[in-house]
Amino acid sequence: MTVARPRTVIALAVVLLTAACSSPDLGAEQQPDWQVTWREDFDGAEGAPPAADGWILDTGTAYPGGPANWGTGEVQTYTADRSNIGLDGRGNLEITPRRDASGAWTSGRVQSRRADFTAPEGGALRIEGRVRMPDVRGDAGLGYWAAFWALGAPYRDHHWNWPGVGEVDVVENVNGVDRVWGVLHCGVAAGGPCDEPRGIGADSACPGSPCLAEFHTYAFEWDRGTSPNEFRWYVDGQRYHSVDEARVGPAAWASMTSHTGFFVLLNVAVGGAFPDGVAGRGTPTATTAPDRSMVVDHVSVSTRAGR
Repeated sequence: MTVARPRTVIALAVVLLTAACSSPDLGAEQQPDWQVTWREDFDGAEGAPPAADGWILDTGTAYPGGPANWGTGEVQTYTADRSNIGLDGRGNLEITPRRDASGAWTSGRVQSRRADFTAPEGGALRIEGRVRMPDVRGDAGLGYWAAFWALGAPYRDHHWNWPGVGEVDVVENVNGVDRVWGVLHCGVAAGGPCDEPRGIGADSACPGSPCLAEFHTYAFEWDRGTSPNEFRWYVDGQRYHSVDEARVGPAAWASMTSHTGFFVLLNVAVGGAFPDGVAGRGTPTATTAPDRSMVVDHVSVSTRAGR
């Protein structure tokens, strides 16, 4: 065994101390410079819906007056039925796609009542959740589209202003692929600075264990304390994607950041543009397995004051 000289030991200690202080794998609740402003732990009786004072259940195949099939070509109908969405009695929310005898799919979708999540001037916003993606792989997963995301508040009043108001996909998983995606949608509906409808995205494996059927912590940060301002995506504290204002331009950036804030959504869609695009064919198929749940342990929103 080689014995390090004193200077080497000191240098190594500095590196370790710096790493410990930065602790990229810590959630916002464990970092003293972040202040938790809203949190949902999904406590409640088994079978109960998410608390009505904090959440709104989306049902049907579109918002009233909005684009059909939620604007993405999804095939499921969202319901408020416990078989599709509800608490498990152990501190989690379960969202479960199901298929009936006729082949029709149903699932669940929920959005936060609050729509004012924003970064303070010179500070930062962090949206974070501990989520277990559906335990479904290969052909059995074709068409699954699990998502934890946020939309600009003005979308609630006018369902045709996407993507200008901004959409941040904190995490998405499709088709039973053992990877996760973080995506930004902005600008105009075709082309533009975010290359719509694709958006600006990146994908990642999950550190230490599979993305599927395992809990991981997913987070998005909007940092107004950097120049240019920046969006960042993390899985278990590991940063894998970022987009800054310079990339999309000041007009698109202002359009999605100068309103009152964002609201948070959780859902599992079936079929649609994203899973079809990844699969290279239409989804779901006859091999797609129903009844595989996305499980959400908690969701939180935190802010950091300007420095």
